[in-house]
Amino acid sequence: MSRIGRAPITIPAGVEVKVDGHNHVTVKGPKGSIERTLVPQMKIDITDGVIHVSRPDDTKENRSLHGLTRTLIDNMVIGVTHGFEKKLEINGVGYRAQKEGKNLVMNLGYSHQVIMSENEDIQIDVPDANHIVIKGIDKQKVGQFAAEVRGKRPPEPYKGKGIKYDYETIRRKEGKTGAK
Repeated sequence: MSRIGRAPITIPAGVEVKVDGHNHVTVKGPKGSIERTLVPQMKIDITDGVIHVSRPDDTKENRSLHGLTRTLIDNMVIGVTHGFEKKLEINGVGYRAQKEGKNLVMNLGYSHQVIMSENEDIQIDVPDANHIVIKGIDKQKVGQFAAEVRGKRPPEPYKGKGIKYDYETIRRKEGKTGAK
């Protein structure tokens, strides 16, 4: 059995989980609600405030989907209770970010400003000019939006300029040496 897949998910107080016949899972909590249709092979049982995910047989496909299904449901429960966030840092002379209304406006060394707008699932916070915090209840959407922001100017290895995650370390390269 999958160690991750057989781990039970406890439903915290204030969270409501519903599963219909076609494995369409709806999770409602204090931060909002998330819906997702999962693979129909997996069996999702809710008993006494605990969710158990089981698989019908030990085929390779079902073994790989077992832990995935359990983790997706767990991320939905965590998202509606605590939420997810990604922190980004901007490094470089003249590189900065600010929030104008619902738009994230970034100066990244281009001849124009880079503008990205938040949607209903994502909240953008700019505590200072060199830090961006992306928050939301859906882990996949938060991670995707953070990757898109980082992709506007990924960090380069010579001076370390660009947008990076707060936990990321940039391996620096030595530049060219002059003529001797």
